[in-house]
Amino acid sequence: MSVPEADIIQKVLQWTAYADEDLHLAQHGLKLASNAPYRLIAYHAQQCAEKYFKAYLVYHRIDFPYTHNIARLLELCPDRNSWDKDLDEAEELTPFAITTRYPGEDEPVSASEAKRAIKIAKLVRKTIRSALSNKGIKYKM
Repeated sequence: MSVPEADIIQKVLQWTAYADEDLHLAQHGLKLASNAPYRLIAYHAQQCAEKYFKAYLVYHRIDFPYTHNIARLLELCPDRNSWDKDLDEAEELTPFAITTRYPGEDEPVSASEAKRAIKIAKLVRKTIRSALSNKGIKYKM
């Protein structure tokens, strides 16, 4: 049985809303006067990008594995040829999903790395939103 189009669009909008919350939190973390949690900022930037890719996959009704591997998610995205090269650098975010969250696995994240992670997440957001908008998804600005 096919899922009605309205249900798919609603799920896509939920995924992107959650992604936007991750980006908002990451950006806010940079504003902390002292002790900015750069590892968590990078983690939330990674989560933003991951959720945008998953939203794109949801739109196309493509099942995806429970993974934080952005390269794997990129491989699953159809019609990505127009933006594939632009988002190659998104793969840099994958390690932040694990190495920033667990003691013993963590590696320090610098302010410049956290800022770069946000920059990449914003690029993913812009690119995927544009692709989804071209398919008829309407976003509130």
